[in-house]
Amino acid sequence: MLLKNRESVKAQSFGESVIRGMTRLCREYGGVNLSQGFPDFPAPLAIKEAACRAVMADVNQYAVTWGAPALRAAIVAKTRAFYGLEIDGETEITVTCGATEAMISALLATVDPGDEVIIFAPFYENYGPDAIICGAVPRYVELQAPDWSFEVAELEAAFTEKTRAIIINTPHNPTGKVFSQAELEVIAELCCRHDVLAITDEIYEHILYDGARHLPLAKLPGMAERTITINGISKTYSVTGWRIGYCLAAPEITAGIRKVHDFLTVGAPAPLQEAAAVMMGCELDYYENLAKFYQEKRDFLLEVLTAAGFHCQVPLGAYYIMADFRGLSELSDLDFAHYLVKEKGLASVPGSSFLPPGTPDSGQIRFCFCKTDATLQAAAERLRRL
Repeated sequence: MLLKNRESVKAQSFGESVIRGMTRLCREYGGVNLSQGFPDFPAPLAIKEAACRAVMADVNQYAVTWGAPALRAAIVAKTRAFYGLEIDGETEITVTCGATEAMISALLATVDPGDEVIIFAPFYENYGPDAIICGAVPRYVELQAPDWSFEVAELEAAFTEKTRAIIINTPHNPTGKVFSQAELEVIAELCCRHDVLAITDEIYEHILYDGARHLPLAKLPGMAERTITINGISKTYSVTGWRIGYCLAAPEITAGIRKVHDFLTVGAPAPLQEAAAVMMGCELDYYENLAKFYQEKRDFLLEVLTAAGFHCQVPLGAYYIMADFRGLSELSDLDFAHYLVKEKGLASVPGSSFLPPGTPDSGQIRFCFCKTDATLQAAAERLRRL
């Protein structure tokens, strides 16, 4: 008996996550995993102890769908302290199951089939499929090495009468770019001129190097009412598996996001929300030390990669390095990434997974350095064998 195709047209239009696929391949070959961006060291003691207290206090049932009151209050306080932005915890915050759910909830709540969504490329691999799931058409604007800047004329041309939203990720995965105030002002002016929403993924806000500063797009004139800010605790507090994210947006936008979020996941884990609220009240030097901690790891891996024959762009934020391997091999980025993990025991991510379908191979792979010193030393040993 013949069966109809069990995948929808949407599901057929994109593949599985290349990043998580490389992690599985790494496990299969017993390699060192510098592919997926999760820390392999313990989370801060304070957040673990707070989670234990919440579990032992029987915080076992659903939290308020759009976020536990304590966590929303902590988000309000932290946003005010760092950026001077006043957020209404009752009407402008939605706590989600990770920043990943925050992004798809925001898009499903604001984008209709046939709308266009502008995405800078390279991009975190979820953005394209997220737009397609919403029935939208992705329109890509190139970020050009070495500083990963965009051509203003190309960005202007991407805005049409069908444009509904633009996605900005700063600090940026996979390049480590931190968008400058001048670049954000260009984006803001175009959003205001064309009445377009800005969806900003700011999950790496505190992981900054060499004097780089993070500026929330929502702070710029005219943008508070049209910006959806995506964030979460995964990267800042080294708890990627806890899945606590959030959206900040004006009340009329938040109302739609909350409805979508409710029917997608109902709510994020209640005891972990309580722990996140406690951690957000930590001393400010935690964030300074976090950046220094990662800068040392960045500098170590940059030195090792350069010595091995890679040409690297120095990231100003996040915890990834894009490495050009064309001086080492004529393989495609996918084949070279597979060669590294199968033959050398080192997992990376092919650069093409961050580019639109059909884009010419850039000859780059991405390494992450949010790992213990022992993991990075083991990776260095494998890289030296190249």
